[in-house]
Amino acid sequence: MAFAEIMNVLSRAVFVLSAVVSTLGVSAQQALTLEGVFAEVERANPNVLIGREAVAQAIAAAEQQRAGLLPRISLDAQQRRTQSVQISDGTPVEQSPVNRFDGKLTGNVPLLNPAQIATYRAARTSAAVAELDQQQVVQTVLAAVAEAYFGHMRNLQRIDVLDANIRRAQELLDMVQLQFKAGTVTQIDLTRAEAQLTIAQQARLQQDTAVYQSELQLKRLLDIDLSAPLTLAGFEVVRVAPDVFASDAERQLMERRPDYQRALKAAEQNRELVRAAGRQRWGALSAMGEYGYATSRAFDGNEKNAWFGGVSLSVPLFDGMRIGADQRVALAQQRAQELRVRALESQIPAEIRLAVQDARSRNAQITIAERNLALAEEQLRLAKIRFEGGAVDNREVIEAQNSLAVASDNLLEAVYQYNLSRVELARARGDVRSILAERAR
Repeated sequence: MAFAEIMNVLSRAVFVLSAVVSTLGVSAQQALTLEGVFAEVERANPNVLIGREAVAQAIAAAEQQRAGLLPRISLDAQQRRTQSVQISDGTPVEQSPVNRFDGKLTGNVPLLNPAQIATYRAARTSAAVAELDQQQVVQTVLAAVAEAYFGHMRNLQRIDVLDANIRRAQELLDMVQLQFKAGTVTQIDLTRAEAQLTIAQQARLQQDTAVYQSELQLKRLLDIDLSAPLTLAGFEVVRVAPDVFASDAERQLMERRPDYQRALKAAEQNRELVRAAGRQRWGALSAMGEYGYATSRAFDGNEKNAWFGGVSLSVPLFDGMRIGADQRVALAQQRAQELRVRALESQIPAEIRLAVQDARSRNAQITIAERNLALAEEQLRLAKIRFEGGAVDNREVIEAQNSLAVASDNLLEAVYQYNLSRVELARARGDVRSILAERAR
């Protein structure tokens, strides 16, 4: 009996421990860190996955162009039975049916095709462009996910602010009710306090919808089940003023931008297309040949070898002016891409400088918001003293509570806007993931 009781206790302990471990595992799985969110983007975000397929298509397209530069060999086998008719002195004469079997290897080897070589180089460059496009998509999605992450975190923190507003409004109502019973305040004071509590409760209910909306947005970006629970681990961005970049540092940051690298690579691709269009006039040189045997029927033992080999040169003399049109199109595309590169060379430094200025300004605004919050708390403390002393009615307290609510929300919004400015600065620098290094210690 004692042994059975001991085993029963051990079984219960194992069950409880398993339940605890399972609960911890679920919590760990549900709590999303910013690092985990970034890692999830490349695995699950639809836009990133679509971009990855575009890269695969571009690589396959380059391989298709390369096929035109490689030998092509085929095995052909054909069994035929024919009956011919000859005309002799105006009279058709039917010949006996003839069987023929041909088995042969046919080959074609491109020896020199300048246009195809340039086209293949352009296709390889196009694959590189697609990879840079994919990197740009990843950066764009990472920025959107980081903004959604900070937005949802802001909305969750705003619930605490609204709960504090409700708590203060309830405390005021309780105090007014006691004073109303004692006859020291009037009905209007009680009505104001009740209205203040109702307004705070209404704002709290509206915030639930805002939280739900930002949660759905984050789940969609990460391709998470919309009905699954979601919690955030939180992320506090360090408050520092960004350094002022020199012109050479701006140039280095610009060269790290995927969109700028993509523009340069696309310009290189356009130059290859211009070469390919012009080299169509050079023609193409190739070697060809066949080797096999012929007989009346397959595998009848009477096979005879048959083969031929030769060289082919094809040079266009008149093509309806298509080559000239191809050249003009390619040159126009090249000029347009060079203009895009020039536009980015002025746009990207401007983006970097604006992002630096915005982050610096947002950092300063947090300091001001913190000061306003401290003043609002002091204003509420003094208003309560005056009201409890009977010097004024509760309007000053309600106004002070509203000022404190606004100051608290302004501080929360200032921190959120600062976080967004750091995300934008990281994107302008060329790597949104660098925001992870900005975590406050």
